[in-house]
Amino acid sequence: MFRALYTAASGMSAQQLNLDNVANNLANASTAGFRRRRLQFSDMIYQNMIMPGSAATQQTTVAAGLQIGLGTRPGASEMVQVQGDFSQTGNPLDLTIQGAGFFQVKLPDGSTGYTRAGTFHMDAQGNVVTADGNPLDPAITIPPDALSITIGEDGTVSVTQPGQTAAQQVGSVQLAMFANPGGLNSIGKNMFLSTTASGDPIVGTPGGSEGLGTLQQGFLEQSNVSTVDEFIQMILAQRSYESNSRVVQAADQMLQQLNTLGR
Repeated sequence: MFRALYTAASGMSAQQLNLDNVANNLANASTAGFRRRRLQFSDMIYQNMIMPGSAATQQTTVAAGLQIGLGTRPGASEMVQVQGDFSQTGNPLDLTIQGAGFFQVKLPDGSTGYTRAGTFHMDAQGNVVTADGNPLDPAITIPPDALSITIGEDGTVSVTQPGQTAAQQVGSVQLAMFANPGGLNSIGKNMFLSTTASGDPIVGTPGGSEGLGTLQQGFLEQSNVSTVDEFIQMILAQRSYESNSRVVQAADQMLQQLNTLGR
């Protein structure tokens, strides 16, 4: 009975964390480039009351054994890499990646961050930056007198200026991809950092042979959260939590009956 209490408690704790993850997914349903996460669970250790394969007699062995599991625990929060829907904005600095690549951003500490959110802006110096003011890597500077900005599928950035008939190339967007994007470290603000689990970034030009994908100007990739799926996960987590709490109640009632035997 005491074992059941702790086992059910592990299930309740796991479902609490599952609901936390669902809440974060739903909260970011409108976050550009957001990747939803899915919790993965694993069973805990087992108490071997009769070991499978142990000798039953001199000629036979125990076929199945008797093992009692001691609950569950969250093992990982897998980042789902399904691409989100595209929405047209018409903003020339809104970009979306049709493929597996990530934008590279230079962070204040000098490191490189990676993001799928293509909501870029210009700062006072004409640099193309994120909403937090972090510049694209490599840096791209738009002349202050630029009349129009064109970004090709291959990342080439061109502008037209007064008195010029031909567009001038001012830079090129490069992308990065990873052997295991699920191993990236989420640091918030739509940003990821590479880890030993993700592997080193493979950097290249959009549309190249690396499989980075191509760019689409004037579009944004939306979150890949499905509110319907998250609601289903929320209901399942709620019902599982309720089931585990009933095990706690049943074990408590059995303990109460045990305490009354000697009266």
